[in-house]
Amino acid sequence: MSSSIFVRARVRRPWRLAAEVSALLIAVAVAFPLYWMVLSAFKPAGEIQSKDARPWTLSPSLDSFRRVFEQEEFGRYFLNSLLVAGTVVIASALIAFLAATAVTRFRFKFRTTLLIMFLVAQMVPIEALTIPLFFQMRDFGMLNTLGSLILPHIAFSLPFAVWMLRGFVKAVPEALEEAAYIDGASRTRFLWQILFPLVFPGLVATSVFSFISTWNDFLFAKSFIISDTSQSTLPMALLVFFKPEENDWGGIMAASTVMTIPVLVFFVLVQRRLVSGLGGAVKD
Repeated sequence: MSSSIFVRARVRRPWRLAAEVSALLIAVAVAFPLYWMVLSAFKPAGEIQSKDARPWTLSPSLDSFRRVFEQEEFGRYFLNSLLVAGTVVIASALIAFLAATAVTRFRFKFRTTLLIMFLVAQMVPIEALTIPLFFQMRDFGMLNTLGSLILPHIAFSLPFAVWMLRGFVKAVPEALEEAAYIDGASRTRFLWQILFPLVFPGLVATSVFSFISTWNDFLFAKSFIISDTSQSTLPMALLVFFKPEENDWGGIMAASTVMTIPVLVFFVLVQRRLVSGLGGAVKD
């Protein structure tokens, strides 16, 4: 019996080794652009402009980061990005939670149609709606304001969030809800004190999507913030380093590195909840 188990382990080991090697190669391929970005941010100008590109540097420099932080509006752009991304994450999470609960726990007319509309909304490319959204923001008087960035991102984050949270809400046993009502809990108390903590991992997973898409947004920031640069977000700071005569690649890479840090910090803070959110929901 033990010999057969040993033979099976030997047979499976090459496939497992091949899978691990493949995963490692994919991870290296995905991480290499990030490594090259950080490396270029620390390279001196002479090495960046050299035709002999090397995947290392023997004389790291902080000049590129110094040029980034010396921009007058860089701090304002950074705070604007935090405000927009934070508002979108919180608002979309709360609205998606309530909407997912409604379409899962209640029976009402056009419920299936509403769910299909959520799915169809995910299929429409953002680029196709930019011009209509521009005219809509103009009619609302919201151009050159952070609200013109917050509202569209909430709208585009909701369909994915509602569809994902619907599975988490559905996985919560209805017997748990009935037991809460028998014990005297109101619907509001059950919603926020029982159901909300149970689906919180799903909220974290959807929040990562909302945060990354909002933080890295350039299309809306370029289209809706026209003249008032004080309302611009961090991706717009990259345009300073694109010059007609010669692009400042060191500054571009340094600014991109600074932009990546909040995303990594946010991911590290929520990674445990994210794993449980992507791995499953509540079991009865």
